[in-house]
Amino acid sequence: MRKRGKRSKKILVIDDEENVRLLYQEELQDKGYEVILASNGLEGLEKLNTHNPDLITLDIHMAGFDGLDILKLIRERSRDVPVILCTAYGEYKQDFRSWSSDAYIEKSSDLNEFLTKVKEILK
Repeated sequence: MRKRGKRSKKILVIDDEENVRLLYQEELQDKGYEVILASNGLEGLEKLNTHNPDLITLDIHMAGFDGLDILKLIRERSRDVPVILCTAYGEYKQDFRSWSSDAYIEKSSDLNEFLTKVKEILK
């Protein structure tokens, strides 16, 4: 149960797969977080400016601008907001552009690692 008067943390989910966005939204809202959704990187950047999230989850493999390009733009705009890269592709972990993220998680049907990392970063 959340404490009264305490603002819930806002998480911006940027992913081009609707089913992933909705799954993350449901799981994160169940944990008491406010969730903002973006279906691509450019929409995510707009919502970063308007919603001031406490955390961003960012898919790497997206059409148009990929997540690593968006991560660079996020870091140029806001160095302080934590970013969790979420991807189905493990090889991006070796890409130096991913190193400016706060965490790197391979997508899985088991969301325990994802939810644990979110809680750890936002504590």
